[in-house]
Parts: sequence; structure tokens; C-alpha cells
Amino acid sequence: MQQNFMVPAQDPLSLDRIRSVLVRLEDTIIFCIIERAQFALNPRIYIRGAFPELKELGFEGSWLEWFLKEIETFHAKARRYTSPDEYPFTKDLPPPLIPALNFPRILHQHPTAKSINMNPSILSFYTRTIVPRITHRATLELAARKRAQGIIGDDEYEDDGNYGSAATIDVELLHAISKRVHYGKFVSESKFQSNPAAFIPHIKTKDRFALEDLITKPAVERALLFRLGKKATVYGADRGYDGEPIRKSPRGIGTAAHPFNPTRALPDISPVADKEAKALPKTADASPVSVTNSLSDIGSLNGSAMSSGVIEMGEIGEYEWKVAVDDIRYLYENWIIPLTKEVEVEYLLHRLDGLSEDEVEELMKREPRRH
Repeated sequence: MQQNFMVPAQDPLSLDRIRSVLVRLEDTIIFCIIERAQFALNPRIYIRGAFPELKELGFEGSWLEWFLKEIETFHAKARRYTSPDEYPFTKDLPPPLIPALNFPRILHQHPTAKSINMNPSILSFYTRTIVPRITHRATLELAARKRAQGIIGDDEYEDDGNYGSAATIDVELLHAISKRVHYGKFVSESKFQSNPAAFIPHIKTKDRFALEDLITKPAVERALLFRLGKKATVYGADRGYDGEPIRKSPRGIGTAAHPFNPTRALPDISPVADKEAKALPKTADASPVSVTNSLSDIGSLNGSAMSSGVIEMGEIGEYEWKVAVDDIRYLYENWIIPLTKEVEVEYLLHRLDGLSEDEVEELMKREPRRH
């Protein structure tokens, strides 16, 4: 998903614009997870040195790291990583072949702020935690097919040989997660610009906890997780040619292939929390939502109401799913949201770097403004 920072009429630090970017990234991430879930784990592609063919090329990393290097090398030549919202996983990339665009100065330009890059952590948690989880069903189905062919033991699990397809989707998903996490810099800059005096004292004392309290809205995070659950329930259901959800077959792998209950992904939001979320101003993390205990309005997320294709709460366990709703919520709740907060706080800690005392004093005098 690309942003156009060259449109002067659009404020890149507007919370409406930031929220729009983050909501669209939710769709990108969910669809990439669904695509990756159709292949088995293929752990070999994440092990450094597992491919002799790469060693012959002088590359000692993993198959996925090689994919990232090759793709990002091409993208770097096309000046992708000169954009303020792009962060490569690969170091020592070539310079662009064409001159960089003259982007407006949006974020703080001091090297300590510009160098914040969470991609090593993103790559680590993705390969060790997320991929094994979202490929669980495909891995079980692969094992069942192999056992039917007489292949048993270690050879029956995890590897379906789709190394290129799996890595291609991995790269797309990693880039989407990276953009989502690093957009925390835009969130922090927007909030800092709206009221510098609220942040500066805590920046000067390096008080991480106070800064995190300033940027954290628990009700908004609950609303975000609820919205993700609703989206994933729509996008993640297997559907037939008529668009209707496919019910589980009594034959086949059965519940072993579906060891999840998608309703677990919907957090228990009380009416009080719902009222709190509605009362909040729109932020970069989520827009106010109406929290209900029914999934009957899910279709509106696709821009049109679903008719008889609605999956009711009590029927969720009866249908086939391309991906567990719980897996998507787990990714956001345990990794994307916490890493985004780390980026936001780290950026704020360096927001005054390179500024003179007079410049900081001018910021302290600035009147707070509403977004």
C-alpha cells in the first residue's frame, strides 16, 4: 500500500489521514495472512544456510532473507526507500537510479529519530511465532495427505515445497507489518505537534512510562481489536460460488484442522467500554465503533450488506475458515500494537534531539490545538 506525500492539499499528519492509512493496512495484512495460510510452514526457508544453491552464490542467509535482499535491491533502485514511510529489511542497498522526490519534511530529521527501525524484531517474531500459527491448518492437511501415501514420521509434516510462493507472500506481509509498525512515528509526530508542552517535560526526563500513557488509549485499542475480529470473520470464511459460507464437512480432518473458535477473537467489551470508545475523538488507531454482540452487521465492512450469507455468532463453529480470526487478533494484540508503541515512544524520546534551547522553549509556548 503506497502513500502520496506529494499532494499539498493533504496533511500527512492529519489523524484522519493516518487513521485511513492504518485501516487500509488492516485489510492488506488480513488478506496476506489468508494467502500465506494456504501453504504449509516450510521451515527450511527460514533457516540460514539451508539452501546449498544460495551458498554457491556466496549468500549465507536464509531463503526468505535472500528474497528480501533481491526484491528490496530492485525497489531501492526505484527509490522506494526514500519515502518517509518505507523501511527495508536489508542493509547496504544500492542508491536510486533516478533522483529522489523532494518529499515535504514530515518527521523529525535528526539521525537518532530517522534510524529507528524495528524490522529485525518484526522478522524474528514473524518467522518464529506468526508463520507457524497461521499455517497450522495447511500443515495438518499436508500431513494427512502424506500419511495416505505412506509417508510417516518427520517427513510428513510442514514442507510442501512451495518455497517461492510462500516467500513471495512473506515479503508482502512483512512489508505491510513494517509499514504499520513504523507509522507509529507519524502518530507520535501528530500528537506531539498538537500539544508539545505535554510531551517535552517527559522527553527531557526520559520518562518512557509517562510518554506511553500520553499516547495510549485502551478503549481505542479494544475497538481496534473488535473491528479486526469483524473484518476477519468476513474475509476469512470459505465461500462457495454463490458467495454463501461453506459449512464444515462431516468427513475429512474435521475439528483437528480447525482447532480454533473464531469467536475467541472478539474481545469482551462491556457497554461502559463501548460508551467510552464512542466518546473518544477519532485517532490514528481506530475510529469510534458500535460494539455489539452480534455479527449480523459484518457485511457493512465490505461496503454492502450480506444477505443470507451472514454468519451468526452461535453458528461460527459450523463453517470452514481460511484463517482463524484469533490468529489475526493475536498478531495485533501481542506484536503489532506493542511494537508500534515502542516506535512511538522511542521516536518521542529523540524528538528534541538537535534542537536548541530556544527552539524547545518556542515549542513549549505553542498553544495546544485540536486535530
